[in-house]
Amino acid sequence: MTNKLKYFIGNWKMFGDFGDFKIIHKINQFGYESRKLLKKKKIILCVPSTLIHFFRKKLVSKFISLGVQNCHYHEGYGPFTGSVNAAMLKKAGAEYIILGHSENRLEGESNKLIKKKIISSLNQKLNVVFCIGETLYEKRRNKTFSVLRKQIKSSLKKNFNINKIIIAYEPVWSIGTNKIPKINELKNIIKFIKNDFKNILKTKKYPKVLYGGSVNDKNIRLFSPVSEIDGFLIGGASQSSKKFIDIVRNYYK
Repeated sequence: MTNKLKYFIGNWKMFGDFGDFKIIHKINQFGYESRKLLKKKKIILCVPSTLIHFFRKKLVSKFISLGVQNCHYHEGYGPFTGSVNAAMLKKAGAEYIILGHSENRLEGESNKLIKKKIISSLNQKLNVVFCIGETLYEKRRNKTFSVLRKQIKSSLKKNFNINKIIIAYEPVWSIGTNKIPKINELKNIIKFIKNDFKNILKTKKYPKVLYGGSVNDKNIRLFSPVSEIDGFLIGGASQSSKKFIDIVRNYYK
């Protein structure tokens, strides 16, 4: 049920300009200096789409892949002011894309719309980081499992290339609050997601499942007993090279 490769994915959100390539440069230096530590680990930084082409051209790395954070579902050009689609992002240099993030769901993004975005992204051979998670209201009413099942079932299809999909479990109540799930609770949720994904998509393979939500360099060690976790989706802390590097280092202390 556990994948050998560990993912550390940074979500820069609405942050950064061209000068912030120095953050990526420092993380890349860490990669070269810590090659043994980073064996069987994958670092991915998902930056604003305005930066992806510039960063892609400047980055020469065996350790870092680049991604973006959202796209329009339409696969061709069209009258969608202010939008960019998966094909444009792929050509600009993206390898990964975050979809279904709770911050976009709170803006009205539905499971149906997320499914369209996943389809267009997979058609462009992007690796999809598909975010799911329950709100505090849903958690308190013991609806966590039913909410996660609905999000998976409504957004994914049997014929999807599951090798290109990573699930990120991000409880909405944990994002930016410094609150994290209890470890036993988290273990059960990750197991549920892996088994449910396997059953819904009728596949023999378990998916890669990450945890995200208030992950930082101080609490990262708390997650080490959860062997089912395949990595982490890191928000604000990924905007600092020191904090991001310390998260990776501290996890393996």
